[in-house]
Amino acid sequence: MIKFFRKIRQKTLTEDKFGKYLTYAIGEIVLVVIGILIALQINNWNQDRIEHKGTEVLLSNLKLEVEENIKDLKDQQNLLKVRKD
Repeated sequence: MIKFFRKIRQKTLTEDKFGKYLTYAIGEIVLVVIGILIALQINNWNQDRIEHKGTEVLLSNLKLEVEENIKDLKDQQNLLKVRKD
């Protein structure tokens, strides 16, 4: 594939078709920019996915801790009731 594009580039330069070569060069630049933008979008998507997963883990741990605290408070409340009676 690279040989194909190299031949096109060399042919346009040897035939003094600077306008066509310039169009070809701009097309290559546009393709490279599009590739970079796609790669950046995929990277951003992956980072968001990793952050979301981390947030889910933190929320799960927080839920467990709150449940444990509620259980401990109920136990202490029962102890106080027993001591009161």
